[in-house]
Amino acid sequence: MLRPVALQWEQIIVDSADPVTLGRWWAEALGWVVVDESEEIIEIRPEPDQMPGLLFVPVPEGKTSKNRLHPDFRPDDQEAEVARLLSLGARRADTAQDEQHWVTLLDPEGNEFCVLSERKS
Repeated sequence: MLRPVALQWEQIIVDSADPVTLGRWWAEALGWVVVDESEEIIEIRPEPDQMPGLLFVPVPEGKTSKNRLHPDFRPDDQEAEVARLLSLGARRADTAQDEQHWVTLLDPEGNEFCVLSERKS
């Protein structure tokens, strides 16, 4: 029997055509802080010492299909949050969303994420 190993979730890596610009966009969208930045990479976290974070790194190829992994966010006010994210530069995904409890948006490089409605009790 193998023993469990203590793992701490440090970050998620986000491939990007323009990591610094995309990382700054996500920092603004999430209200997070930049903890490391160079000409090619940027890391953001909820607070300087709080993990997990997002690390944006350059890749030469562009996005070609739907993300295999995407974040879901549950705000206090879905409609207001969708409007705020759209004003920052997100755009609506071309997906059928009738009767759904979420809105699928795309960040400036086309990465999908969802804004959920209030949790049903």
